[in-house]
Amino acid sequence: MTPALIWLIIGIALVVAEVLSGDLVLLMLGVGALAAAGSAALTGNIFIDVGVFAVASIGLLVLARPALKRRFLSGPGVKTNTDALVGAQAIVVATVDAQSGQVKLAGDVWSARSFSDGQVIQPGESVTVVEISGATAVVSAEL
Repeated sequence: MTPALIWLIIGIALVVAEVLSGDLVLLMLGVGALAAAGSAALTGNIFIDVGVFAVASIGLLVLARPALKRRFLSGPGVKTNTDALVGAQAIVVATVDAQSGQVKLAGDVWSARSFSDGQVIQPGESVTVVEISGATAVVSAEL
């Protein structure tokens, strides 16, 4: 098997494997391997092929991947940080009232207070996060 064909197979396999990972690393390595396949077809020198693969892969990982990730993650429907917690379900850990309480939210224990002034929510009950105010989750009992 010629080196160009080997590089081509590796490149295609990495691009296909990217579908499973979704992190854009294997895609960049796959494109680097495809560039090395082109180099192998033109030069036939293994040292140049490896150099092309390394330069193309590192260049894509350092320059293109961060820009692509920012682009993919900055859509209007993508919520990050505390915005992503609004509407989430939580479990009351310590009695929640208008002043204080604690809930387990996204695997962490958060200080919490109830959305309504007269509402008292007992431990073990499920609540919905209405908003995040500083480091406090404002919650409402589920109906």
